[in-house]
Amino acid sequence: MSARLKESLMLELVAPQQHPSAKISIVGVGQVGMASAYSIMLQGVASVIALVDVNEDKLRGEMMDLQHGQSFRQSVTVIASTDYSVTQNSKVCVITAGARQREGETRIDLVHRNVEIFKHIIPNLVKYNPDAILVVVSNPVDILTYVTWKLSGFPKNRVFGSGTMLDSSRFRFLISQKLDIAPQSCHAYIIGEHGDTSVAVWSGVNVAGTHLLDVSPLAGTEEDPEHWEQIHRDVVNSAYEIIRLKGYTSWAIGVMVCTLCHTILKNERKVYTMSTVVKGLHGIDEDVFLSLPCVVSENGINNILRQQLNADETKRLQESAKSIAEVISSLRL
Repeated sequence: MSARLKESLMLELVAPQQHPSAKISIVGVGQVGMASAYSIMLQGVASVIALVDVNEDKLRGEMMDLQHGQSFRQSVTVIASTDYSVTQNSKVCVITAGARQREGETRIDLVHRNVEIFKHIIPNLVKYNPDAILVVVSNPVDILTYVTWKLSGFPKNRVFGSGTMLDSSRFRFLISQKLDIAPQSCHAYIIGEHGDTSVAVWSGVNVAGTHLLDVSPLAGTEEDPEHWEQIHRDVVNSAYEIIRLKGYTSWAIGVMVCTLCHTILKNERKVYTMSTVVKGLHGIDEDVFLSLPCVVSENGINNILRQQLNADETKRLQESAKSIAEVISSLRL
């Protein structure tokens, strides 16, 4: 009956077609996955959003909830399934799924559990999306991006992690608060691990081309009388604090994922700190993924910037690489 009614109401000149190049798939419909999907839908970044999860009831409920708001926004098709075939022909596959750390569980144990989960996710995404870009958001992101790269067999430009993109945003925001200007007018990066060994690049912090260290040479050091170094500690601790206060982080990550997908689909060639292969850069010998400023385009990562770091920043980055390499050496891939 519905088909007859449609035929009576409309004359079809050509069958509707989806545009695979504007399709984004999200694996995992937890807080981060749904904040990402919601942001992508609101901003009209994709023509199709495909959701995948093992929890069929929650998956269907989240799909329906998004679908029912479509009349208020520009048209975006939202589909969902526990079967990975729903992701077929995606331009970008965003992976937010993963196990949460249990009480008393070590970080290494958590990594091993997530590796087993990724051994199911990645081959399925590759099966249906051999030309897609894989973006890893699940934590620990640097290690799981390495795992994704190894399991997928994709070239390194098409596998990368969200890395310190959000950390850099937090860094810029906190600096802007201290200077009483807009975050967009502050240029600053956090590189290395998305975690405790991240590196704040104080030598590169600038406002309107004026480097912070030219004005205050001690900024970012323990000797700084204004204690700017506290900003980096706040960046590292901010996720822990948000989790303590509300139980999880979601909204800023969702906006970040949406922004990243928009950059890829629109081929904007913007620079973000993505988790990528860093061997051979800044004296790093380990085959690890860490965040460095990267040019992001429709091809994934086009270029990695050869950032000018001072000796202390380089040393800290190398230490960050070693800490990640130790964990990777224990993986069973």
